Amino acid sequence: MQPNKSTQPNKSVQSSKSIQAASVDSKYQQADEKKADENNFSKLDNSVLENNAARMPMLKPALSLFIALALILGLCYPLLMTGVAQVTMADKANGSLVEHNGSLVGSALIGQRFDQPEYLWTRPSAAGDGYDAAQSSGSNLGPLNPELVTAVEAQVQRLKAADPQNTAPIPLDLVTMSGSGLDPHISPAAAEWQVNRVARIRGISVEQVQKAIDEHTEARQFNLFGEPRVNVLAVNLALDEMAVVK
Repeated sequence: MQPNKSTQPNKSVQSSKSIQAASVDSKYQQADEKKADENNFSKLDNSVLENNAARMPMLKPALSLFIALALILGLCYPLLMTGVAQVTMADKANGSLVEHNGSLVGSALIGQRFDQPEYLWTRPSAAGDGYDAAQSSGSNLGPLNPELVTAVEAQVQRLKAADPQNTAPIPLDLVTMSGSGLDPHISPAAAEWQVNRVARIRGISVEQVQKAIDEHTEARQFNLFGEPRVNVLAVNLALDEMAVVK
């Protein structure tokens, strides 16, 4: 019995038709997906447009509020506060500047270096080369740091060399640095420790020097906060008014 020779061609034809049908279905499927994507993009675009349209009415009041607050808080309020400060406390508002004989000599709030023995000396400063207002900083040296010990010993020797007759204990603030490096004050004890030296070199009495110190000693804030303190610049200006340095 011979095999049926027409079976293979029929299978081949059926296979070809299946491939063609699958190809057509794939094309239709791709077309449907493309159409679906276009619909999704269209919906997304419409949603964005709707959101933008909803936000537009809110944009105008937001910009108006921003401009109004910028003018009120960025211009009007600072000008008002500046004007009030200039009327009520012009000296403090301008930096508590100190003038002497028509010349600006410093600020009551910023310390400065005094090295001459006829003046009260301020405490040491780590701000730049000393009392540099542009480089305010503390020494940041811990109590066990050898550099702190060296700096204190050097300051002690400097004070003793300037007044070898003074054997009283040296107040701590004359040998240690302040937190800002710009402290304009010293303690009453630190000022009194220097009275004999200043009086001797200027050729005036101890009482006169002590009087200048007492007149420029500031009390505790509200008699509660802080400690009494002496403004070094104010005392030195008062001393210059008393007598000519000899």
